[in-house]
Amino acid sequence: MTADDRDEATGSGPKLDPVAQAILDALAAAPAGTKIDPQQVARDLAAARARPSDPPELWRRYLLAVRQQAISLARQGRIVVLRKGKPADPHAPIKGLIKLTAAS
Repeated sequence: MTADDRDEATGSGPKLDPVAQAILDALAAAPAGTKIDPQQVARDLAAARARPSDPPELWRRYLLAVRQQAISLARQGRIVVLRKGKPADPHAPIKGLIKLTAAS
C-alpha cells in the first residue's frame, strides 16, 4: 500500500503544499466574498518563517510561489484568480497584479 493509497483509504486526501495551504487558510479566515492579495499571503509566510537576521523584504522570495500555487489551486477549481476584477483563465498566462477569492 502506497502513501497515496493510504490517503485515499483514510479520506484525508493528499497533503497540500504549505504555500497552497496558506492561501486556503487566508481565504477561509477572510469574510465571505473578500478578495485577498497574494502579497499579503507572501508577507504572512515570510513572517512565520523569518529569522532575526533575515531582511525585511524576505516576503518577495515567497511571492512567485504564492502566484504559482494560486494558479494551481484555480486549475483545480478550489479558488478563483482575479485579474482587473474579473476571473482569469488559469490555463492561460496571467500577467500583472492579481487578487484571489474563494470559488463559489
